[in-house]
Amino acid sequence: MNQIKQRIDALREELNKHNYDYYILYTPTISDYEFDMKLKELSDLEASHPEFFDPNSPTQRVGSDINKSFRQVLHKYPMLSLGNTYTKEEVVDFYNRVQKGLNDEFEIVCELKYDGTSISLTYINGELAQAITRGDGVQGDDVTANVRTIRSIPLKLRGNDYPPEFEIRGEILMPWSVFEALNKEREEQEEALFANPRNAGSGTLKQQDPKIVASRKLDSYLYYMLGEHLPTDGHYENLMKAKEWGFKISDATKKCKTLDEIFDFIAHWDVERKNLPVATDGIVLKVNSLTQQRNLGYTSKFPRWAIAYKFQAEKAITTLESVSYQVGRTGAVTPVANLKPVKLSGTTVKRASLYNEDYINQLDLHINDQVYVEKGGEIIPKITGVETSKRGMFDEKVVFTQTCPECGTPLIKEEGEAIYYCPNETGCPPQIKGRIEHFCTRKAMNIGSGPETVELLYNAGMIKTVADLYSLRWQDVSRLERWAEKSAKNLEDSIQASVAVPYPRVLYALGIRYVGETVAKKLATAFTSIDKLKEASQEELTQVDEIGGRIAQSIVKYFGDAKNTEVIDRLKDVGIQFELSEDILAQRTDKLQGLTIVISGTFEKHSRDEYKTMIEQNGGKNSGSISAKTSYVLAGDNMGPAKLEKAEKLGVRIINEDDFLKMIE
Repeated sequence: MNQIKQRIDALREELNKHNYDYYILYTPTISDYEFDMKLKELSDLEASHPEFFDPNSPTQRVGSDINKSFRQVLHKYPMLSLGNTYTKEEVVDFYNRVQKGLNDEFEIVCELKYDGTSISLTYINGELAQAITRGDGVQGDDVTANVRTIRSIPLKLRGNDYPPEFEIRGEILMPWSVFEALNKEREEQEEALFANPRNAGSGTLKQQDPKIVASRKLDSYLYYMLGEHLPTDGHYENLMKAKEWGFKISDATKKCKTLDEIFDFIAHWDVERKNLPVATDGIVLKVNSLTQQRNLGYTSKFPRWAIAYKFQAEKAITTLESVSYQVGRTGAVTPVANLKPVKLSGTTVKRASLYNEDYINQLDLHINDQVYVEKGGEIIPKITGVETSKRGMFDEKVVFTQTCPECGTPLIKEEGEAIYYCPNETGCPPQIKGRIEHFCTRKAMNIGSGPETVELLYNAGMIKTVADLYSLRWQDVSRLERWAEKSAKNLEDSIQASVAVPYPRVLYALGIRYVGETVAKKLATAFTSIDKLKEASQEELTQVDEIGGRIAQSIVKYFGDAKNTEVIDRLKDVGIQFELSEDILAQRTDKLQGLTIVISGTFEKHSRDEYKTMIEQNGGKNSGSISAKTSYVLAGDNMGPAKLEKAEKLGVRIINEDDFLKMIE
């Protein structure tokens, strides 16, 4: 047993070192494959010997799917925000106030102001103990489980000269590259795009499933240490010591003694920040000495010893030359502004999204308008205003198109929605190609065919529906331009392999409007075959957890179109999985038949989603709200007081995890 414990300890130490080399020093010393093999060995050993579990093991970086609502925790030291300045004159005022307040020599530490989510990390005996968001500055959310998945945050510190307990604060960030890839994926699924990396990172950090957080590859920079026994009186020196312990500290951090040095730093990073892998929006200036910080103290809102200099958002003015319209796979029509090319944040901007008709009307856009363009989060171009004083008398007002730009079909706009749709689902080329592209994506049928391939096959007349993919033969594909025998065979093999994709993913792959991955899984559980789903009424559909009237109406409409059912019949003929597998069906019972159960609180043995699945698999129904029709409330820790009060008032029985699991034994 000692040998196993020694091996576990050795692997943990080695993997922590490799994490540090890769994410802090950027100098990996082993391949990803070797790292994964060592991680797998450690994971297997920990699974076989749960008595050696450690929450700070490198294996915990992948996250668990146990759902834990975030509890509020009081900050030991309040997390105050900084006062903002926007001009050099205000920086001079700050410097002079510090000079007057101290009447002594002082140093100013200049740091980049990272545009992310503030976090406070507590370490006890060199191990991560707790991670708390800023919240309202007095208390924040405990997001420790999610933060453990961020590989640039050490779970165990290096060396042995750290205080027994201390706090270090910084920012959680989503790198530009991850942000762009995430938005590209959301765009392909026609989901709302994140406006900037800060919003995307903040939303990720609040995910209830740490596995999702782990997949988003968040990063961090730490910039302030607090505690009773810090290494030195110097803020800068403490950060350098924190770097030795394994924390990611920005190389841009610099001590300055004069205003000239401060302004040189600001001027340099106002340009260079555009080359950084993460978003920044300014410079933070801090008095270096902690003793001097205490002497300067605080106002009611801000520390007197620190201030933030915010960079001006870069904007440009250019000409709106025209407006074009793009059609997505669901028929959604998006207006795009075509601009006279203009330089902005280091790139040439030619196009900007106009979102929808309401946005165009708010701007009162006319062709040839002089428009102000900014980059939202410095990456997504958007029109923020119009210089109406330069508008010509005869410039044409922009009116949203009433017909599809691709097929000429009159557009429709459903009540309560801001988006126009082309209803010609089976005859509009972008919708046809978009549905086929969606069908082929990794999360759907996982067919090795990107947009270029779909475009080529469509233009060659070889595919018009997703069912046509299964009639393709490599001999025919290999005759197309830039296609060889090997790549054509690989495509055919990929298509044939997709026959084994399980029913929930097939349902998602069909591209029914509003039916994403999660909805597809719920529908597949509630209606165990495509035939049962096809026969379901709108009322029956809305009985399924999280299926509202809009989704139900879309599903009924989809199956009411003979062209769609014809495609499904063709897919059935080639063996596509349109039923839940026998293994899953074997787990289904009627033990909860006729029962409606509301889930509330946090759980230890299973996640909320797992309990929802168990209820459905045993014939019960999930509900989000308590009513006279509720049979039971499955309650965990921190059950909402309003739900508790309502359950008691209506006489609804409250059961715990153990009670529920006994019911479905």
